Amino acid sequence: MRPLPLQTLADFCGGRLLQGDGLRLVTQISTDSRRIAEGDVFVALKGDRFDAHDYASQVAASGASALIVSQPIEGVPCAVIQVTDTLLALQNLARAYRAWHNPLVVALTGSNGKTSTKDLTTAVLSKHFPLFATKGNLNNHIGLPLTLLSLRDEHTCAITEMGMNHAGEIKTLVDIARPDAAILTNVGHAHIEFLGSQENIAWEKATLPVNIPASGHVVLNADDAYTPRIARLCQAKVITAGIGSGDVSAQNLIASSTGTTFTLDFAGTRVDATLPLLGRHMVGNAALAAAMAWSLGMAPDAIADALNTAQLSGGRLEPKVLSGIHFLDDSYNANPDSMIAGLQTLAETNAPRRFAVLGAMGELGPHAAAGHAQVGEFAASLGLDGLFTVGSSDAARITDAARSATSTTIAHFPDHTSCAAHLRELLLPGDLVLLKGSRSSAMEKILTHFQPVSA
Repeated sequence: MRPLPLQTLADFCGGRLLQGDGLRLVTQISTDSRRIAEGDVFVALKGDRFDAHDYASQVAASGASALIVSQPIEGVPCAVIQVTDTLLALQNLARAYRAWHNPLVVALTGSNGKTSTKDLTTAVLSKHFPLFATKGNLNNHIGLPLTLLSLRDEHTCAITEMGMNHAGEIKTLVDIARPDAAILTNVGHAHIEFLGSQENIAWEKATLPVNIPASGHVVLNADDAYTPRIARLCQAKVITAGIGSGDVSAQNLIASSTGTTFTLDFAGTRVDATLPLLGRHMVGNAALAAAMAWSLGMAPDAIADALNTAQLSGGRLEPKVLSGIHFLDDSYNANPDSMIAGLQTLAETNAPRRFAVLGAMGELGPHAAAGHAQVGEFAASLGLDGLFTVGSSDAARITDAARSATSTTIAHFPDHTSCAAHLRELLLPGDLVLLKGSRSSAMEKILTHFQPVSA
């Protein structure tokens, strides 16, 4: 954060400075009582299962410069800012800071590929702007404000990811960030448990692009069925991007074990690119990132050069080799659409033998049975050498659906340990294994059973 006087900070968040020097400059906001650094301003949030006010005195003793609280805190050796609601104060602070700092704000949302597209957009735009991007999964009503408040003097651009579980959440994030540009990756089935239908998901996601001002930039997926309707509602100019279609299109894809080479066509200007990532859907994400960069003034050849060295956050089709076995760690999260994309990547990657090890998908609600069966049926169509599931009865639905459609080796295991034991007996050096499931399935735990044993 740019240095701010405490009094200005209090004004930004709609609070009252009860004690402390209003002229003292602060540069860091924190909501984690376990990670307080000297001089941090601590916002004491309340949740369903915690109240950070309980740790306020401990945080002050750790060197915090100020506390933002909604209830009386006495006898602390630091400044205190009193507010009515600490979450609302954090959001108001971020909103005011964003307006004061005035960076270019690029926001991304979508059912699948948000973080991957954010990483790719960051890789490209960082060659053009000094920027700061969402770290990890800080993409909600708390994480987004913290991202904006991390902008420093040198940052002229912020790349923000916007996630949601329920209706109305994207609007809250848009009102805080006031983005100048937006990418909508796609409309799928993620969070259908809470939204009820894909149609409802589409209009929740569309909240972002339709609120970009007329002077801004919107990139939509050329391959998504909802794009024409959403585009008609946008104030800003819309650029579409996709594989084989769109204003920016990826063509002539050639996959290898280390990535994909392809041609990017920018409305007639063609450049060759190499993406050091696996998966056809990753090329689609790269096309979205390329379209945004092009809309913001980057040259096509500079965009291709940036994509050539792009990297993703961990747990997203991340190649790993342990004990001679090749793993595709796609364990970060899952829904039916991303499961199918991961399985398609597995099927298209050269290997002596290919296996899928899958966990359950969350937040499908009444669509859980159909969604897991859909994944099982698709997996059965790929001719894999083995399909294994781990954990809950939802995961077992995948193998149940596949078992009736293929002669592939199929099994369900109650836990990661028993599955890993079977894999250690079955797998040979050079085999390729996809690990994928929702975050609650923690499919990366399989990898711990293949780590070298310390002497």
